[in-house]
Amino acid sequence: MPAESSVNQAVATPAIDVPGRYRLAMVLFAYIPLIHVAMVVGLLVFAWYGEHAAPLTIASVAVLYLLPPLAVRLVTRGMTTERNAHVLGSRGFLVWWYATQWQIVFNRLPLLEESLRLVPGLYSTWLRLWGAKIGRLVYWSPGLKVSDRSLLTIGDRVVVGIDAKLYPHFLALLPSGVTELVLAPIQIGHDALVGGCSLLPAGVTIAPCEQTPGGRPFAPFTEFSNGSHRRTIRFRKDLE
Repeated sequence: MPAESSVNQAVATPAIDVPGRYRLAMVLFAYIPLIHVAMVVGLLVFAWYGEHAAPLTIASVAVLYLLPPLAVRLVTRGMTTERNAHVLGSRGFLVWWYATQWQIVFNRLPLLEESLRLVPGLYSTWLRLWGAKIGRLVYWSPGLKVSDRSLLTIGDRVVVGIDAKLYPHFLALLPSGVTELVLAPIQIGHDALVGGCSLLPAGVTIAPCEQTPGGRPFAPFTEFSNGSHRRTIRFRKDLE
């Protein structure tokens, strides 16, 4: 038994196996949310105690909502329009990690996004700043959770149900033992309705005028049309 345990420990590798300098870069990027919050709070403090309260308050709102999408779009050009796969330890994965850190504040403090949804059209406009393609008259129900905000393609007059989750990425462990980050847009056609408490991961496509059942988790790269769903990608070769 001791010999068998030592063999198993010898062949085991970390789930996220990247070089030390790469991991250091990930740690440094993880400070982005803290820096982001510090900038906003700093401007509000100066607005409270300074002489230019109105301009500084406006600047704090701009830093909170406008700086993140602009910072992301400057770096992620070419990664937001089509399917991508990036091995852990690659530049592509690190760019995605950087972009994710600019979104952490909104994921941890969902009230910030909920406040945008109170104004019709404002949340859709904000998503477009990230690079998402959002149609007209889209209704976002309360409790929506989104990651990778640039990887959304939403048609006109779409209704997204309460507590829906849109996650356009996942990590795939390949038979070779290599882990890849897979990014693919979520596409929802005109006049479709996404049922409440749905989970839509990378590559999901909802056809126009369809209504998906509430509470359903979809598999990655699923196409929903004519009231049923089918997988469009199943194997590693389809991702290449």
